[in-house]
Amino acid sequence: MWGRFRAMLGTTAVRLSALYLALFAICAVALVFYVTAISEGLLRSQTETAIHSELREISRIYQVRGMAGLVRAIERRSRQPGANLYIIAAAQGQIIAGNVASLQPGVLDDEGWTTAPFIYERYGDPEEDEEAHRAMARIVALPNGMRLLVGRDIGEPEKFRGLVRQALAMALAIMFVGALAIWFFVGRRALRRIDHMSQASRKILAGDLSQRLPEGGSGDEFDRMSRSLNTLLGRIERLNEGLRQVSDNIAHDLKTPLTRLRNRAEAALVSTEDAEGYRHALEETIAESDQLIRTFNALLMISRVEAGSSVAEMGEVDLSGLAADAAELYEPVAEEAGVVLSQEIAPAITVQGNRELLAQALANMIDNAVKYAGDGENSRITVRLEGDKRTARLSVADNGPGIPEDRREDVIKRFVRLDESRTKPGTGLGLSLVQAVADLHGGTLVLAATDDSDAERPGLRATLELPAGGTK
Repeated sequence: MWGRFRAMLGTTAVRLSALYLALFAICAVALVFYVTAISEGLLRSQTETAIHSELREISRIYQVRGMAGLVRAIERRSRQPGANLYIIAAAQGQIIAGNVASLQPGVLDDEGWTTAPFIYERYGDPEEDEEAHRAMARIVALPNGMRLLVGRDIGEPEKFRGLVRQALAMALAIMFVGALAIWFFVGRRALRRIDHMSQASRKILAGDLSQRLPEGGSGDEFDRMSRSLNTLLGRIERLNEGLRQVSDNIAHDLKTPLTRLRNRAEAALVSTEDAEGYRHALEETIAESDQLIRTFNALLMISRVEAGSSVAEMGEVDLSGLAADAAELYEPVAEEAGVVLSQEIAPAITVQGNRELLAQALANMIDNAVKYAGDGENSRITVRLEGDKRTARLSVADNGPGIPEDRREDVIKRFVRLDESRTKPGTGLGLSLVQAVADLHGGTLVLAATDDSDAERPGLRATLELPAGGTK
């Protein structure tokens, strides 16, 4: 338990909570003293104002009626309910008139305001009452050497001040306990979430890349961090899976052309043909080597795109112009293959991206369509570009045999070729590169049938959806 508590104290959340709690306590204590001081100052000011007013009236009575009138006025005022403190004392300090039975020694020695509250006893106070009365007063020296004291009891103001201080202290204690409880539960919750994240991290470090950091669903900083790290882990997992697939595919798909190369070279060595036969064997070997080089170049490009090495070259791309140029470039190729290539390109559509990669992706899409559009007079390809303020959709559609719906996800993988396409030239990397380019640009590659009503020739529409960059 103590070890867990010490671990909780080491978390950033608890340390911040402790800092806020300390600052809050300092501010609250300062507030208590400030309010108390303000209350004391206000009560003292009211008391002094009342005593000044009383002294002015008594001074007028003394000037008009003399000492005898002053004594009668003091006696009359002393008997009123809630009266102030009144004392007329001789020069030696004996109380002659007033409503005070006894006084703290030394109070009448100096003129002016008393420096501190003093203790007194009223007439009629019960003997068992041990609570001392406290007051503040002003002493005035009379011409005949006698002393006049006018004061006010400060028991009620002191009680009020005590109540204010007690209420503030109680509020501070309640808030302090509440802050401690919040601190404790926030620290426990933060520590529990960190423990869960640590457990998931240990499993990830052990090699289980399918693990993900937990998310609480509150959308706080822990959830944002977990979401970012989970996105990173997902990308790492996909890259590792892609690397594994590439290794497997290279071992299987590149083994055949390498075997053919070896067999041709061996056949050329043991052949009894003339120089023309050797030349033909070398030409076939070079052609097979070129195909291998193209395969490795395609793999290298896909790896670079997936690694994001071209992100620094991002810029505004005129997708309308790029699509028109690609369609015009492939028109002779399509015509030679007996395919009619048409274009439906909306003007002035731009995206943020890499022009060379987008051009390569579109070229792969058109090249695939030319290969598999089918033979005959009705073979056709349509390059279409449309979009709105949010999305640009670049598609290449053909009316060939298409791809079965349950195999469309497979053909995007590297080196995957359907049995029907084994007789066609290619490496099975074209759509893999298009998918990598789409991911790099924050888009998607969607494969769908062109015309589902024709079961024999449903065709294929490959659509590259990209975030639009607006219109020019």
